Amino acid sequence: MNRPAIHALLTASLLLVPPAYAITSPVKPAAPKAEATALPALQVDLRQTTVSGLSSGAFMAAQFAVAYSATVSGAGIIAGGPYYCASQPGRFPYIAYLNNALTTCMNPGDAQVSPPDAAGLLRAAQDFARDRLIDDTANLQRQRIYLFSGTQDKTVTRPVVEQVARFYQLAGAPAGNLRFADTVAAGHAIITDSLQDAACASTQPPFINNCGFMQARDILQHLYPDLQPSATTLKGRLIAFNQRGFIKSSYSSMGNTGYAYIPAACNSESCRVHVVFHGCLQTTQAIGDQFYTRTGYNQVADANKIVVLYPQVEPSPIYPYNPKGCWDFWGYTSINPMEPDFYRKSGTQMEAVKNMLDRLAARRGAR
Repeated sequence: MNRPAIHALLTASLLLVPPAYAITSPVKPAAPKAEATALPALQVDLRQTTVSGLSSGAFMAAQFAVAYSATVSGAGIIAGGPYYCASQPGRFPYIAYLNNALTTCMNPGDAQVSPPDAAGLLRAAQDFARDRLIDDTANLQRQRIYLFSGTQDKTVTRPVVEQVARFYQLAGAPAGNLRFADTVAAGHAIITDSLQDAACASTQPPFINNCGFMQARDILQHLYPDLQPSATTLKGRLIAFNQRGFIKSSYSSMGNTGYAYIPAACNSESCRVHVVFHGCLQTTQAIGDQFYTRTGYNQVADANKIVVLYPQVEPSPIYPYNPKGCWDFWGYTSINPMEPDFYRKSGTQMEAVKNMLDRLAARRGAR
């Protein structure tokens, strides 16, 4: 099947959003953007880099953490599956990666297929590491991993998230490095304690639900056990920066503008970085600034010298076909979708984000 035919199948797909919102979900205009500036060089400590994400962003966080395991010290996976999940057999081999993303990696029970095979995925990762396509999988043993599956989430179900834990257990991660939160009656969403957000059990745009706690705090507390209380007043700066210079491929489906929260202390002191990957239908085109201003990461970061990086994918109605603004964990950015490279360090979105991290790590004042 050729590239246009494969991407045309996405028109009717329900990738990582429930059927009720696949075609008719309301689109909120993006918030007015300040003129994008350059991402600053801050001499951050990349050895303490962590990542997190929801839905397609969770899959992206999982694959980035494995591919760049020499850099990433921990990951928060909200309703996502293990590294290279879309390679696992689904129903239709001739559209394997896309089909697997829609079945094995989401709700395998409904699709009457098996959940992801963590052992097989780890073997694949080990093979890729031997071929130097990704970092050494021995690094996985030191990573701290936070997992979340809402009991009312029918989009990415618990058996899929369970396999992330299994993947890390097989890789040799100590039990204390893994935290699996699976008792909250949440739908498919990132969680807050804000009354302005949707009911906890709902699954609807903007996929930010009030369940009575700030999940960003929970994630970062596990990844960085030394955290101080969150700031009540932000003293840092939220910037819109030019993403384009970090992206090498015209097939990236990444936007021109990304966002970052920079605590005031990071202008002169050593800081670490947390990368947050939004989910499908959570781009600025869909929900404005809600994801990077209202999910609680900035308040935690401000008090703990953490730069928060919010890279952005954008919806694409043409090649690469990505109408809902999802991160790539099945190969839509690859020149040949039958032999994709999204899971490698050289994958276009993966490499772009790593380039952003390298920029943040550059010596202050560097151009």
